Amino acid sequence: MKAPGRPPELDLVGRTKRSASRAQMANPRKRAQLVHTFWHHELQAAELMCWAILAFADAPEAFRRGLLGICLDEIRHMGLYREHLNRLGFKIGDFPVRDWFWQRVASCETPLQFTALMGMGFEGGNLDHTKRFEAWFDEVGDHEGAELQRIVGDEEVAHVRFAMKWFATWSDGIDFDSWRRALVAPLTPSMMKGASLDDVRRMEAGFSAEFLAELRAWDKR
Repeated sequence: MKAPGRPPELDLVGRTKRSASRAQMANPRKRAQLVHTFWHHELQAAELMCWAILAFADAPEAFRRGLLGICLDEIRHMGLYREHLNRLGFKIGDFPVRDWFWQRVASCETPLQFTALMGMGFEGGNLDHTKRFEAWFDEVGDHEGAELQRIVGDEEVAHVRFAMKWFATWSDGIDFDSWRRALVAPLTPSMMKGASLDDVRRMEAGFSAEFLAELRAWDKR
């Protein structure tokens, strides 16, 4: 399976515009579009955890059970985003979506690649992104939106830690170069981080200071 089914209320497109810039956050519609995008990210994450359970049926049961637990977290996050979207006066389907993660993560051929890309990569990057968006929501007085970002970011720590545990199990440990080589081409570390790294959450998830220094310096090579 390379793509999920989608209900008619979701307008699936090949490309979407940027949801909102920092300067646009005072506009409730722009914030709603951003929340809608986050809801769709959580939907894809939940689906891809289930995809991995089936795709890697020979992986250890503990790994597959862990994916199911993460899936349930993502579904709960979807509910939180839906509630906030409704508070802003919008509903699911009011904005187009793009199955960006499906187009990339479903190319993983091994559990190692999946943990590298989805867990350490995209979910690791979300530790940075939620920190930034928490501040953006707070700046415009949307404290419920800010709290939602904090909750999701805090709970992603365990997801990333889970991925790092299994990556280390299937490799000789965790170092930047072995992780980079496990990413599915053409993806690079540039797409797995925010403009500013959340060192606190990342180190809580298990990243070493050396790894983070390499990640921070990647674009400067």
